[in-house]
Amino acid sequence: MITGDAHILTYEHKVWEEVARLAWNDELDEEHKDELVYRLIPGPKPNYRCCIYKEREITRQRIRLACAQNTQGNENSKNIVQVIKPACDECPLSSYSVTDNCRHCLGKACLGSCRFGAISIGDKRSHIDASKCKECGMCAEACPYGAIVHLERPCKRRCPVDAITYDEYGFCVINEEKCINCGHCIHSCPFGAIGSKAYLPDIIHHIRKGEEVYAMCAPATEGQFGADISMESIRIALKKIGFKDMVEVGLGGDMTAAYEAEEWSEAFRDGKKLTTSCCPAFINMQKKHFPKVYQENMSATVSPMCAISRYLKTIHPGCVTVFVGPCIAKKSETQDEELPGNADYAITYGEFGALLASRDIELEKAETEYQEASLFGKKFAGSGGVAAAVMEVMRERGEDPSAIKLKQVAGGKECKTALTLLNFGKLQEDFIEGMMCPGGCVGGPSKHRTEIEIKNARTKLLSQADGRKILENLKKYPMDQFSMHRQK
Repeated sequence: MITGDAHILTYEHKVWEEVARLAWNDELDEEHKDELVYRLIPGPKPNYRCCIYKEREITRQRIRLACAQNTQGNENSKNIVQVIKPACDECPLSSYSVTDNCRHCLGKACLGSCRFGAISIGDKRSHIDASKCKECGMCAEACPYGAIVHLERPCKRRCPVDAITYDEYGFCVINEEKCINCGHCIHSCPFGAIGSKAYLPDIIHHIRKGEEVYAMCAPATEGQFGADISMESIRIALKKIGFKDMVEVGLGGDMTAAYEAEEWSEAFRDGKKLTTSCCPAFINMQKKHFPKVYQENMSATVSPMCAISRYLKTIHPGCVTVFVGPCIAKKSETQDEELPGNADYAITYGEFGALLASRDIELEKAETEYQEASLFGKKFAGSGGVAAAVMEVMRERGEDPSAIKLKQVAGGKECKTALTLLNFGKLQEDFIEGMMCPGGCVGGPSKHRTEIEIKNARTKLLSQADGRKILENLKKYPMDQFSMHRQK
C-alpha cells in the first residue's frame, strides 16, 4: 500500500514475512527470533532511528506482535491494538506550543490568561511548561497573533472514541475500556509506534499439522490487488500456500442480508429502530460506549464473516477458518465469546501478502472464474452496500421497502453522532447502517492500495459478475443446518 507510512509498512511486512518463514521451518524459538533481529538490523549504522540498539528493540517488539504476543509493558493486555513504547518518543509532550509568530509583546496576554503558572516569558518568546499545562487552550485564545498552536498527536486525533492518552513520560496509552480496535491509530502514527497482533504462526501451525484450513476473503478484496487479480486468483494462491480452499465472504453478505431483512421487516412493523451488525468496530462502539443501544437496537443477525465460518464448520466439522480482509477490528470479533462458531483467525491484506512472500508465491491472473455471492453480497464492502442488499431481499420477497427511512453513516464521527441520536431517542430514521471506516470496508485501515486505485479495479471486476438473485442463490446452501443468530 502506497501511503505516508510506506517505509514503516515495508519494514512491518518484512518482519511478518520473516516470522512466517521461521514458522514454516518450525524455528520460532527465542534463539532464532534473536538471530532474526540481528539479520534485520545488522548495523553498524541505523537506518531509521537514532541508533541500532533502539531499532533492534523495536524489532523485538514487532516480532512479539507478529507472534500474537503483547508488547513489553502490556503483558496483561487483552487488546488487539498495542503500543510499541520504544518507538513512541518523538511526539511533543505538550499539545500547546508557542511558535515563532510570538512577538514578545508588552501585553503578555498569554501569561495573564494562564491560571496554572505554565507560561513563562523567555528572551525571544513565551514558553509553555508541559508539566504544568492543563491544555485548557486559554492562552491560544488570548494571543493576539495566533502564535500558540494546538499540536494534537495524530494517533489521538484519529481515534473516534477518545481512547488514547499519555503517561507522565509522554508515551501513548490505550484505554482498553474505550478502545474499539478499529486500527485507525495504527497508520496515523508517523513513527510506527502502534501495531496489532498477527496470527500467521498459528495459522501456519494448523496447515503444517495437516488440518483443513479454509480462507474466507472479504467482499472488499476485489480491487485491492489490481483489476487482473480476481477472487479465483486469490483462491489459487491460497491453495498453493496450503489452505484447503477459499470462500468469498460476499456469500455471507447474501446470508446476512436475507436474515437481517426479516428483522428489519418485523422491526419496521413494530416501530423499533435497528442498527446493522456487520462492522465489528461499529459493534464495539455500541458495546463500550452505547450499551443501551447495543442491548436494545442492534441486529441479532451475525456478520457475513461469522455466517461463512459457521457454514464451513457445518459442512467440514473440525475445520479451521481464517478471514482475509482490510479490517483490524475483525481480529477482535474472532475473540468475541458471544459469537460461537465465528472465524478462528483474521488477517489483513498486508499479512496475507507476507504469507504469500514467505512461500515465494505471487498473485497471477486466473484463467477460470469463481463466484458464489450475488453482486449485492459483493457490494457489502461499500458504504450503503448492506442496506442495498437488505432492501433487495425485501423486494425479492414481494415487499416494498420504499417507506423505510435509512441513515447510512461511515467514519467514526458519523457513527458516533448517529448512535448518540438513537441513544437519546432523537433519531428520525428507522435503521442505521454503520461502518467505522470512511467509504466502508474498502477504505479499511489495512487497505492494500489507494481508494481511487481500488475503486477503478473493483469496478472492472464487479462488472464481470453475473446477476444472480440473493434468495435464489441461497437455495444452494444448507441454511437450515446452522444458526444466523448472534448467540446461536
